Amino acid sequence: MEEALEVVDVLADSGLEGVFTWLLRLLGVVAVLAGLGLWLFTDAGILVLPALLLVVGVILLVAPSVLLALAELA
Repeated sequence: MEEALEVVDVLADSGLEGVFTWLLRLLGVVAVLAGLGLWLFTDAGILVLPALLLVVGVILLVAPSVLLALAELA
């Protein structure tokens, strides 16, 4: 966890936290859409991959703001 906060702190110092945040959010949206697409439009009996994609996508949507808030508090 300290490494992630250190990376976020370095990005905040360089002024790239906005780009980093939106890049992670974009990846989160892509993962959520891919998970929904696999779940709704394929005839797969295994629902583990779509569920993992949905969970990872939601985490990527929430994690940047949480990491930046933790970096500001530290």
